Amino acid sequence: QVQLVESGGGLVQAGGSLRLSCAASGRTFSMYDMAWFRQAPGKERDFVAGIRWDASSTYYADSVKGRFTISRNNAKTTVDLQMNSLKPEDTAVYYCAAGSIATMSPSEFGAWGQGTQVTVSS
Repeated sequence: QVQLVESGGGLVQAGGSLRLSCAASGRTFSMYDMAWFRQAPGKERDFVAGIRWDASSTYYADSVKGRFTISRNNAKTTVDLQMNSLKPEDTAVYYCAAGSIATMSPSEFGAWGQGTQVTVSS
C-alpha cells in the first residue's frame, strides 16, 4: 500500500496560483493511477484531476479545465497539481489519491492523503 502526504495549500486571492504536491512512499507508486479530489464544507468529495500510472493520459473536471494541470514524477514518487486563475469556488480541502481512474469515483481509489486546505478569497 502507498502512503500519501499533501503539501502546498494556503490562502490566495482570486486570480492567483498555487501548486499542490503529493509525496508518496512505497515502491508501488508507479503502478497506480493518481488523482486529486476536493471537498468543500457540506459537499461531496469531487474529482478534480487524474493522471495514468505512466502519465500517458490526464483527465480534468470541466470546472478546472484550462486552469489546472496535473503531473507526476515516478522516479521521485510525487504528483503535483498546478492551479492557476483560482476562483473562490475552488475553495476546498484537496486530497491526493492513488488507485484506478475508471469512473473517476472516490470508490476507485484505495489510498488517500490527509488533505490540504485551499482558500481563495474574492
